Amino acid sequence: MVRRRSRVVRLALAGVLAVGASALAMTHGAGLADAAPCSNGGTGSSLLDSGSLSTGSLGSGSAGSSGSSGWGSSDRPGLGPQGPLPIYLGANTRTVSWVTGPRSPNRTFSRFGISGTDLGISWDNGSGQTLMAFGDTFGNCNVVGQQWRHNVLLRTDDTDLRNGVRVPNGVAGDVTSGTVIASGQPNYAQELIPSLGISQVEVTTIPTAAMSLPWGAGHRQFINYMSVRSWGAPGHWVTNFSAIAYSDNNGQTWTTDQNTILVNANTPITVGLPFGLPPATANNGKFQQNAYVRGKPGSDEAQYVYQFGTPNGRFGAAFLCRFKPADVLNLADYEYWNGKTWVDDIANMGDLEAAVVPAPVTELSVAWSPYLSKYVMVDGDNEIVLRTADHPQGPWSAPRTLVRPGAVVLYGPMMLPQSPALTGTGKDLYINASRWSDYNVMLLHTDLSKVRR
Repeated sequence: MVRRRSRVVRLALAGVLAVGASALAMTHGAGLADAAPCSNGGTGSSLLDSGSLSTGSLGSGSAGSSGSSGWGSSDRPGLGPQGPLPIYLGANTRTVSWVTGPRSPNRTFSRFGISGTDLGISWDNGSGQTLMAFGDTFGNCNVVGQQWRHNVLLRTDDTDLRNGVRVPNGVAGDVTSGTVIASGQPNYAQELIPSLGISQVEVTTIPTAAMSLPWGAGHRQFINYMSVRSWGAPGHWVTNFSAIAYSDNNGQTWTTDQNTILVNANTPITVGLPFGLPPATANNGKFQQNAYVRGKPGSDEAQYVYQFGTPNGRFGAAFLCRFKPADVLNLADYEYWNGKTWVDDIANMGDLEAAVVPAPVTELSVAWSPYLSKYVMVDGDNEIVLRTADHPQGPWSAPRTLVRPGAVVLYGPMMLPQSPALTGTGKDLYINASRWSDYNVMLLHTDLSKVRR
């Protein structure tokens, strides 16, 4: 579903990094990500999800540990590890519902072929609809390839999130339906941005940030994604590059703009990539994973989109650049925060003195909250924390706990744009968060009036 230019990038990368003729002969998606929730060793049946497996009433589950357990599911063999939604009732945050998985109210296995996925990066498409981009996605664990897709998209018109996020059916050719459905493949969400799927070359492509901007007579959708070369120890992975893909049909098809590729200088094997790919600049490594936020309405900051970047993995600091919306694909017009002022060259932003949040910072989500009259940032690995600031460059507050360490074992929190705390209609903030042991996304509700100021 992605136009040919994206594939050219992949082929260029393969020409440099391929580990042998046999690797190059592998078909797209032939490899499996190390984070494979289907690796349960079982056979089982193709048990479809049903209303009886959804979580109208909250269940309970063990916290487990990130990446170490949960592959099996005795009551739903072949459908991955998702269990009942764990109950969490914290001082300011609670679990609401599963967003994805066989047990979710959305029944994403039978309706979209999704038994396991993560992230759920959310943004307003400019027309009031919320789009959500997910990472590595699995379907039927009993078929060859386990229906692995590197990323998928869901859409929702739901603005009342008190009981969860409702996703409508996917309809082939309908650019506003619940997901991207190809003709002849009903009930199966299509992949957005392809990958070679070859371990130690390019194992997957994962969205890390997304937004919509006015473009021509309508809106263009943008996804910033990372090309993952290999997985390492927990919280560590190696990227080849980050890049921006765009869509002019509400996420149906995507094109990678090769001029936006930031080759990771911290991956020496990729230095000097040929075939027209840009050279690796030292500070490219600071923007391998990203988060977007539009500047505060009514202020000078409103003319910019601010991009927060981190190195590959969950161990680096957060850095900052900005650009005017029309320049999103023109990296030469970006400005970078060097710790004191804005500079017009990524090479001049400095090193750790440029960090706006010290390490360790994980996958980020950033938004302007009219309720708090501040920028809000959420991240977390095993826990979820929130920071606030008056300006994108900070100073950012100390982290405030939303979900206690070890209580649910969550990562990758992503705020939903239709949250009242972000639209100016209330104090309620809703967050997609991923649970490794279930390898699915759940919805959290935070009452910002109860978050320590």
